[in-house]
Order: sequence, then C-alpha cells, then structure tokens
Amino acid sequence: MNAHVSQGSWPVLVLNADFRPLSYYPLSLWSWQDAIKAVFLDRVNIVAHYDQAVHSPTLQMQLPSVVSLKSFVKPTTHPAFTRFNVFLRDRFACQYCGSPEDLTFDHIIPRSKGGQTTWENVVAACSPCNLRKGNLTPVQAKMFPRQHAFAPTVHQLHRNGRLFPPNYLHESWLDYLYWDTELDP
Repeated sequence: MNAHVSQGSWPVLVLNADFRPLSYYPLSLWSWQDAIKAVFLDRVNIVAHYDQAVHSPTLQMQLPSVVSLKSFVKPTTHPAFTRFNVFLRDRFACQYCGSPEDLTFDHIIPRSKGGQTTWENVVAACSPCNLRKGNLTPVQAKMFPRQHAFAPTVHQLHRNGRLFPPNYLHESWLDYLYWDTELDP
C-alpha cells in the first residue's frame, strides 16, 4: 500500500482484548503499518480510525487510530528491573534532592560494599547527588533516599506513568486513557 504520510506519523493506540492499554508508560503504540499488518493477519479489531487513508490499486483503507487485540494478553505481574522502570517508580526525580534533571541510578549500598543491583538497593539520583554520595553508604554520606527503595507492581508503575502523559494524545484515544488532561484546541 502507498500512503502520503511520513514514516512514524499516525501512531496507533494498542489495547488489550479488555480495551485497556497494554502499557501506559511508555504508552502502547504501534506504527500504522504494523497495525494494518495485524488487521490483515486477523490479530486485532479496529476500534477507531483517523481521517487519513492509504490506497493500493484495489483497496482503500482508513488508518486505524485505536486497535484492540483479539486475544487477551495476560499482563505481567512483576515488572522488569530496568533503568527506565526505576526512574518511573521514583517518578523521574532524584531520591536525594528531588531534581528531575540528569538522572542516573544510585546503589544505596555501593556495589563495592556488597550492594546488589536490585529494586531494593537502587534509586534514581541526579548526577551531582550521585557523585557527591560516591562510594559511601547513606550513613557515611549523610544522604538518605526520600522513599524506601522497593520492587513495584505493574499497577504502581502504571499509576506513576499516568502522572506523565505523553506529548501527543489523539482525541480517539481519550476514552481508553486515564490522564487528567485536555487536548490543546
């Protein structure tokens, strides 16, 4: 199919079979090309569409803006330990000073002192705080995280993710998302 839209535009919101997004942060989005492929493979239902269409010599199809999976995908209960998920758990703020700038992650008990790279020992930290704390324990550095480090549930990460809505929300997505935001006129 040939379309007169730029690559990466016309993102498609992907819902599970229960009409909930697969993920809030990052928001579960596919390219319009992947969504159309899934339609033709009979893996999704089109829930809403854009006004934009794609054309082939024998077919015209409006681009989907929201699709739902035909088969329910059971959400994971234990989120992966990743740098991004640590930042999301900590709401993209340094756990020492609160800054959202230049985030890294800090081992509360330094690795050199036996600290592990686990949910319970890693927090988001801005570079200046991380450098200031260095290779010291919280007691030695007199720097204590604002919240206790913990292994979050998927629900907790989704809740935090809703605090940071994406820059782009198409009006057809709003019935399926739970941000307190309004579209710009």
